[in-house]
Amino acid sequence: MAEIKKKAKLDNPFEGIIEKLFRFFDNKIYLYGIIALTVIFLVIFPNTSSRFTQEIMTNLFFYVVVCLGLNIIVGYAGLLHLGYAAFFAVGAYTTGILSTVYGIDFWLTIPFSIIAAIIAGLAIGAPTLRLRGDYLAIVTLGFGEITRLTIRNLDITGGAIGMIGIQRPVFFGITLNQITHFYYMFFILAILAIFVSYRLHNSRMGRAWEYIREDEDAAAAMGINVVTSRLYAFIIGSAFGAVAGSFFAAKMTAISPDSFMFIHSVMFLMAVVLGGMGKIPGVVLGCVLVVLIPEVARGIGPYRLLIFGALLLIIMLYRPQGIWPDRPAISSEK
Repeated sequence: MAEIKKKAKLDNPFEGIIEKLFRFFDNKIYLYGIIALTVIFLVIFPNTSSRFTQEIMTNLFFYVVVCLGLNIIVGYAGLLHLGYAAFFAVGAYTTGILSTVYGIDFWLTIPFSIIAAIIAGLAIGAPTLRLRGDYLAIVTLGFGEITRLTIRNLDITGGAIGMIGIQRPVFFGITLNQITHFYYMFFILAILAIFVSYRLHNSRMGRAWEYIREDEDAAAAMGINVVTSRLYAFIIGSAFGAVAGSFFAAKMTAISPDSFMFIHSVMFLMAVVLGGMGKIPGVVLGCVLVVLIPEVARGIGPYRLLIFGALLLIIMLYRPQGIWPDRPAISSEK
């Protein structure tokens, strides 16, 4: 047995490094110190960076918010969702319609976006959450495409052209129209999303999701209402996506159905799976990989996506459970 474990470690050169990192972050003093330094660095970052770099970091914070919402569905409750861009689209178009057609202030559109996402979550979740595995994945994939095609064919959404002229947010009399403004806005939004995710993970509902993810039949035998708990995960996760969509629409001031393609759902899911489903730092790390690696490799030109795909393949081969999983499968032996 010892020889088998030793051979596994030799086959996976990353295992020892990752194991040491896990042990390092188990020390709360080190962990909180690194978090504090990271927050300080990100606060002063716009003062020492270009507009292009701030744009990339803003996109990273946006990914963190969206992927944490998807992590509630996929990582916490163990539901495979392939159409998460639909909730993101619902929030963006709700804000766009209320802002451009009815002249409602941006901040007042956010509750309506959440309500619209909850209705969408109930519409897809209530009749289908008794399904499992691949069947549920196919249904969510269809829901995402139906949502995009519906938006594409409605007059109120601007059809295939989309919507333009979405109002910028106004905060204490200051119109947020610079990239630095949106950098800090999405940064604060990401911190709030991380805080809410931690609170949900440590709540009674979070423990119910974990039991369902690990063994659905055992959870039902313990008295947990599996369908209702899953529905809560769908609703709360969809609310995260809707809020991110509202802020995305305000930042871009123009949206179209092409902003909510299936590939976007895949990228969100990829960040969650690569980082580690159910683990908040893992999801954040997955967002960093998905957003920053293509940008760092931009100078390579046409080979950028090829190298990006190769790196993702290597990570999945050596860490199929994710880089920072909720329950790291590492040996305690030295």
